[in-house]
Amino acid sequence: MDNPADRRTPTRLHSKPTWLITHLATYAGRLLGEAFDAGEWRRYHYALLAALEEFGPASQAELGRRCRIDRSYVVEAVTELAEQKLVVRAHDPADRRRNIITITDAGIDRLHRLGATLDGVQDALLAPLSQHERAELTDLLSRVLDHHLNSRRDGASSGPGPTAG
Repeated sequence: MDNPADRRTPTRLHSKPTWLITHLATYAGRLLGEAFDAGEWRRYHYALLAALEEFGPASQAELGRRCRIDRSYVVEAVTELAEQKLVVRAHDPADRRRNIITITDAGIDRLHRLGATLDGVQDALLAPLSQHERAELTDLLSRVLDHHLNSRRDGASSGPGPTAG
């Protein structure tokens, strides 16, 4: 069992969810980055492909909102995905200024491969937890995130805005 006296982190920090979430997110980001970099993939690729598979064709703006990705990154990532023939970008017949993005069969295949990679990262990150504990942690984190996203959507301030990482 972990001995608090052996910790290099002060108990005041180690007992704060904000500190734990921030440092765990940094570690998780590093694990995910290393796994995706090995395949020359980007995190945004997975998010965009997942949204397209689940919700169907969408505008770049809608993809950005669904995935909570800045529109400039969406444009860049969609361009990369289109170059790899993982998505098709076409003008919206109702509004020629807007592009509609559709996932291809190759995009679905890539999404499944990225999903397998992501599953491996989840297993590495959550290794000390049982399946039940993993599900419980996911539920708790989802509830907290949903609360704050809904508060922001409703115009209530929930503290500082999101940060990178």
